[in-house]
Amino acid sequence: MVASISARRSVAAAVGYFKHMASDEYYTRKGEAEADGEWDGRGAERLALEGPVQKRDFEAVLKGLDPKTGARLTQIGKSHAPGWDMTFSAPKSVSVMWALAPEADRRKIETAHRSAVHAATTHLEDTHAFTRRGKGGAIRESVAGLTIARFHHHTSRDLDPQLHTHAFIFNTAPRRDGSWGSLVSRDLYKAQKEAGAVYRQHLANSLERDGHAVERYGSSFRLKAIPRDIEQAFSKRRQAIEQAADTYGYRTAKGMELAALRTRQAKRPRTHEALFDAWKQEARTLGFDLAKARQHQGLKQTELQRSGAAPRTRVSPEAGRALSSAQRLLSAIAFAARSRSGGGGLQVSLRTRTKAVDHEGARERD
Repeated sequence: MVASISARRSVAAAVGYFKHMASDEYYTRKGEAEADGEWDGRGAERLALEGPVQKRDFEAVLKGLDPKTGARLTQIGKSHAPGWDMTFSAPKSVSVMWALAPEADRRKIETAHRSAVHAATTHLEDTHAFTRRGKGGAIRESVAGLTIARFHHHTSRDLDPQLHTHAFIFNTAPRRDGSWGSLVSRDLYKAQKEAGAVYRQHLANSLERDGHAVERYGSSFRLKAIPRDIEQAFSKRRQAIEQAADTYGYRTAKGMELAALRTRQAKRPRTHEALFDAWKQEARTLGFDLAKARQHQGLKQTELQRSGAAPRTRVSPEAGRALSSAQRLLSAIAFAARSRSGGGGLQVSLRTRTKAVDHEGARERD
């Protein structure tokens, strides 16, 4: 699964979440935690929130307050959930490529990942974000934007490379008339699979444009230059979860969540330099040379093009097959967005299409 969503049930829980998210697993040379959070969404723009996420601003929005003026935006009841964490995780081969690539390539991969997350959350903002108003919340209407704090993380709990972003969606959003209201959470949960498909397609397209050979992997994609045994070697967190599931006889999705909790351990602080050095050393120990693998992959692609076995195009046929279902989904999304007032039939069509792109390979994250 590419995207997951979970609620933060109280302001105190969400504040604790912020402290963990903002510290990440990276530390500077001086041993200080390095925050990597940023504001996103048209709701954040309305509140003049931009750049790094500050704790005081985060807490204010959690409490339904304007961080700049202190004005009340929404009423907070006892059962009010302050927000939801929607997590987007890159395919393992992408994370391994990022870990082993030269710095310039790493930056491009990170940019592609962050842009794909932004595309997915913007899609949610445009098509699946609603508030209620009126007696008993009888009136349901589209929001004018979402308020989102994004936290970019780079490793699994076992310190394997794992690019993922936690997009915290605040439960307060602007309406088109300028007022603010709480979100309808059900729509966010229903859109989880769709958001994952949007993220996946944008990421794959960006990586192809940057010269990475992409191939189909289930209903998702992977990078050809990273062998699957190397992916496995850098998937210690997933292996630990699967071993725990076997030990305790877990077979369901809920059981796998329990296995993840049983094997969860605190992240150990490491510097950027130490992590990249360790990953490259591990690759050398495994006999893997990324530069040679990419060169070999490029030669194979050139030979295919010369032989006429593949079209002379930057997008490989495997990538086309991997992305076709997501592209069909986005076509349906665009049509539905244009006809959003048309009713439930379009929503049923979209839900049907998302089934084709829902299944995703193993994912490691917080």
